Amino acid sequence: MLVVMTTHIILVPGFWLGAWAWDGIGEALAERGNQVTPLTLPGLGPDDDRATTTLEQQAQAIVAAADNSVLVVHSGGAAAGYLATDMAPNLFTRVIYIDAGPLAHGQAVNPALDPEATEWPLPAWAEFEAEGSSLEGLDHDTLVRFRERAVPEPALVARTPLTLQNPDRRKIPTTIVCTSFPSAIVKQMRDAGHPIGLELLEIEADYIDLPTSHWPMWSKPAELTSIIDEVANR
Repeated sequence: MLVVMTTHIILVPGFWLGAWAWDGIGEALAERGNQVTPLTLPGLGPDDDRATTTLEQQAQAIVAAADNSVLVVHSGGAAAGYLATDMAPNLFTRVIYIDAGPLAHGQAVNPALDPEATEWPLPAWAEFEAEGSSLEGLDHDTLVRFRERAVPEPALVARTPLTLQNPDRRKIPTTIVCTSFPSAIVKQMRDAGHPIGLELLEIEADYIDLPTSHWPMWSKPAELTSIIDEVANR
C-alpha cells in the first residue's frame, strides 16, 4: 500500500487573533496536500480567562499540537512559538516567522505594559502605523472584521520575559518572512546588535521579502500561501 507523507504545518496567529486569522491560508495549504493545524492559543478564545493565562501555557499548547511539524508564527505569536521550540526542539522540522523573529532570553514583547493590567486590548490603527506595523493592503471590511473579532491579549503573555534553556532550538531550520520591513533592514538590525535581532545572530536563518502589511495573511494571502508551502516542503 502506498503511504503518502504529508507535511504538518502549525499556524500560530499574532496577538489579539485566533485560528480564524488563517482562514483561507489554511484551506489553501491543505489543498496543496499539507496537513494544517491553525491554533487559537490559550487566552485568545472569546470566553477564556485572560487574567491568568501565561506565556508558558501558550507555548505548551503549541508543543501539544506538534509532531515533526513546521511551525509558522506571526507577529507576537513568535514569543510563544520560540519558547515552544526551546521546550521541545525535536518536534519541529522548521520555523517560519511572519513579520516577526525569535526573542532572546530575558526579552518580552511588551515589557512596558502596565504591571497591573490583566489584558492588552487591540490598539488603535494609528498606534500600529506609528510603530511601523503597516496597514498596507487591508481594506475597510478587513479592518472592521479584525476589530470585531479581536480578543484582548493576556497581559502576562505580553510582558513576561522568555526563559530559554535549550540551545538546540537554534538548530531548527529557520525562515524569516519580511513584510513591514525589507530583509536588508532586518539584517542590518541583526548585525548591529539591535535587541530585536540578538537571537538571529545565533541562528542560520534565510530571509524572504514579501512587501506588504504586518498582516500578509489578509493583504497578500496567495503570495504568503505559496511562500509557506514552498518553504515547508523543502
